[in-house]
Amino acid sequence: MAHFVILGAGECGARAAFALREKGFDGDITLIGAEPLHPYERPPLSKAGIADAGNPKFIAAAKKYAESGIRLLTGLEARHFDTASRTVTLSDGTTFSYDKLLLAIGAAARSFPGAPEDSAHIRSLRTHHDAAALRETMRPGKHIAIIGGGFIGLELAATARLLGAEVTVIEGLERVLKRGVPEEIAHLLTERHRAEGVDIRCGVSIEALTAEGGKARIRLSSGEVIEADLALVGIGARPNVEIADRAGLTIENGIAVDSYLRTSAPDVFAAGDCCSFPLPIYGGRRVRLESWRNAQEQGTLAAANMLGLNEAVTSVPWFWSDQYDMTLQISGLAEGAATHQRRDLGAGAFILFHLDADGRLIAASGIGPGNAVARDIRLAEMLIAARAHPDPTALRANDVKLKSLLAA
Repeated sequence: MAHFVILGAGECGARAAFALREKGFDGDITLIGAEPLHPYERPPLSKAGIADAGNPKFIAAAKKYAESGIRLLTGLEARHFDTASRTVTLSDGTTFSYDKLLLAIGAAARSFPGAPEDSAHIRSLRTHHDAAALRETMRPGKHIAIIGGGFIGLELAATARLLGAEVTVIEGLERVLKRGVPEEIAHLLTERHRAEGVDIRCGVSIEALTAEGGKARIRLSSGEVIEADLALVGIGARPNVEIADRAGLTIENGIAVDSYLRTSAPDVFAAGDCCSFPLPIYGGRRVRLESWRNAQEQGTLAAANMLGLNEAVTSVPWFWSDQYDMTLQISGLAEGAATHQRRDLGAGAFILFHLDADGRLIAASGIGPGNAVARDIRLAEMLIAARAHPDPTALRANDVKLKSLLAA
């Protein structure tokens, strides 16, 4: 009987395991995760979920794995795999043979150069354990310094303020959300954070990050020292490629896969945050996406291709971020845009449509309270997938329904 092994029991790996069963695979499935917990959703960790003292939001009840015939092993790391013998060796010495192998091993938070790695006052966020530790400091009377003005940093800033902590955000670039978010939206979010009492400092370089006297100490290049009860390092993530590199797989900004999520080794696939892949709608440009929906979609796609269904990546990238009562949604990749058109939706909500030099819609960025932009972002996603060249005037006119542009 065939044995499929999945390394990484996060969103992507768990979805792949269940998708294999849904698609009719009746062989053995082993799902292996380094964390002691069953697979859970990561997005809530930086949002409201960090305020929840209970368990994380599990992807499925523990009994569902057994009912689906999925052997779930937690608290174990894969140390290496051999593509010649088709074996995987775990941290407890156990060795499994595989017929097909999926690497869904995710990414790890980047550490700050030179900072101590074992300090309770300097942390990053990647796991439920990390979130529980952060939650202890997010309360009135505490000061949190967040290094990095990206999605994670700003979401945690909003959560910390809602829980009563003082917050300082330190960003080395000239503005927050520099990568992938238009300046117009970044400015709006910056002003909202400042209105909520967050001290945002941009264009600031850090000379040293240390922990002294029960505090985190951040020495800026100006000579100023910022003391905080906790320094949260949110300067991005790096793909977990070490085990794949040792096995001789091709690495290119993550584990390199083709449009079918196949690696350079036979019968070894990779999906989710750990891999880079070509996107047809952007001319085959190789990208690596760290997003919840990408992990879900690629888990299902990897399962299909492990079964030989040969389904290629076709999806349009999509991201979202919740900060206070505002939701930011982005569809597509705006890099390479020549112009953008703004559509106001009322109640402070708006969407920016990004067009390339040929007038093709390549991305849309929207922000507003609650789900104000959700429907139009979804329609924009469909226009992007259709490689549409919509009339710029129609994009700006909120009395012209995007659905009509799609029909055209």
